[in-house]
Amino acid sequence: MPLPPLPNALWLALLASVIGLVPVLQGCAPAAVVGTAYGASVIHERRPASTVLDDEVIELQAKQRFFQHREIRRASRISITSYNYRVLLTGQADNAEVRKRFADIVSRLPKVEQVYNEVRIGPAISLAQRSRDALITSRAKIAIGGGRGIKDFDATRVKVVTEDGVVYLMGLVTREEAETTTELVRRLPGVVRVVKMFEFI
Repeated sequence: MPLPPLPNALWLALLASVIGLVPVLQGCAPAAVVGTAYGASVIHERRPASTVLDDEVIELQAKQRFFQHREIRRASRISITSYNYRVLLTGQADNAEVRKRFADIVSRLPKVEQVYNEVRIGPAISLAQRSRDALITSRAKIAIGGGRGIKDFDATRVKVVTEDGVVYLMGLVTREEAETTTELVRRLPGVVRVVKMFEFI
């Protein structure tokens, strides 16, 4: 059922409520799923407030499905990122069946338009590599918003996800913004590859 039309201010209040629940949900769950950063600035968002809320709900629902399927949880480490109804899955799985099965489950969630299944077959990456990935993500956000690229471009318009040195970039951007952002991130230390998953405006 489509979300009812509400003022942006009310949608943002609802979003804040959802965000407030996330730490509670995460505290009850294993650290197998690495979620995206919640509570990002929505001031310069190009998505409608209702879409931002929908994306947060999609991520929560996908995580719930992950924890509900013990056989998938035990055989994989999967991160879930939703942007504009497109879901990116990253991480590792023990085999192709687990990889495909979880992607199929996510694809059937309400409002999901597309699933990008970037989960790799193999053992989970080390804690050290996860720390390096987190550092790359932080550096990427700083580089994008540091004035070295497009003047007055807000870094919150680009969703950055790093997995084993591979950086995935999502967002609603112009072609110029996409190219400039990609080049900035590509030059960062530790980046193996940059995957552009932008939608153009």
